[in-house]
Amino acid sequence: MTRTIRVYTAAAASLTALFSTTQAGAHCFVGSRFFPATLAVDDPCVADELSLPTISVLKNGDDPSARQLDISGEFSKRITDDVGISIGSAFTRLRVPGGPSASGWQNLETTLKYQFLTDPEAEFVMSAGLSVEWGKTGNPSVGAEKFNVLTPTVWFGKGFGDLVPDTLSWARAFGVTGQFGYAVPTWPRTVTVAGFDPDSGFDFDVEHNPRFLVWGGTLHYNFRYLQSNVVDIGLPDFAARLIPIVEARFVTPLANRETSGFTTRGTVNPGVIWVGNYFQIGAEAIIPINRKSGRDIGWLAQLHFYLDDIFPRSVGRPIIPGVLPTTIGRPTAVSYEGGR
Repeated sequence: MTRTIRVYTAAAASLTALFSTTQAGAHCFVGSRFFPATLAVDDPCVADELSLPTISVLKNGDDPSARQLDISGEFSKRITDDVGISIGSAFTRLRVPGGPSASGWQNLETTLKYQFLTDPEAEFVMSAGLSVEWGKTGNPSVGAEKFNVLTPTVWFGKGFGDLVPDTLSWARAFGVTGQFGYAVPTWPRTVTVAGFDPDSGFDFDVEHNPRFLVWGGTLHYNFRYLQSNVVDIGLPDFAARLIPIVEARFVTPLANRETSGFTTRGTVNPGVIWVGNYFQIGAEAIIPINRKSGRDIGWLAQLHFYLDDIFPRSVGRPIIPGVLPTTIGRPTAVSYEGGR
């Protein structure tokens, strides 16, 4: 793995493991709108949940390209009704055809999130928080860096229920989520010894560690919302639980970057999520947007558990019980067969 790719993946935090540690979202209700736990872009709610495992396979953007397998997990826990923390990591295996292989853990990542706005009538939710990739907790052979990466982030979600006219009522089942973060490495540069000359002494190699915009979004269609809030089209229960989705996640270098090799990188992920009473299953294709993002089409799959429904009186409760998240108007209770 080249030094350029290692710096890029470290600053991009969870993109290092191709959606490894910040993929999972919350069991998220806003009025009658349900936002599923997305696989590539973190959704805007806090909840008690477990994503295990998340598996992705892709030929990465290294030169030569390596086949990269990531197996990750993430545990999220509410501290209060509107503040939560998550922790996760990924195990990576890199295989270069005809070349050396490497395997090991990526750096540990934690995220503190505050869901500060919930508007049930507008089906709108917004959160802010800080993700930290902890340097020296992973294996450098798979790209884990020695420095921390701090990523303050804003997340949002919006349903189309109040946006479309009656003539397009079927479109009310659409929803979007998004995130914008600024990844800042705690080391602006990394200095290594490149060699030694008896006449001139040590030769040092200085690499800049860029700052990145980490951004992305999702567009999904909720058949359960369509049947419950718009029109019952008679779908069987299994089909009504399917949520077709397209996710996109990118990183763009903004500051302290070198002049070559750094462009916006990312993937677009079409797929589907099936939502059960206590868990959900998702599968997506991984389509790189350019050569630096990877080669060929990969895949991503995740098993996600709703701990607030499985253990409503223990693990699924906030550590500090209190009121519902901050709302515009009064809080509303919503039933979604297994949801809050």
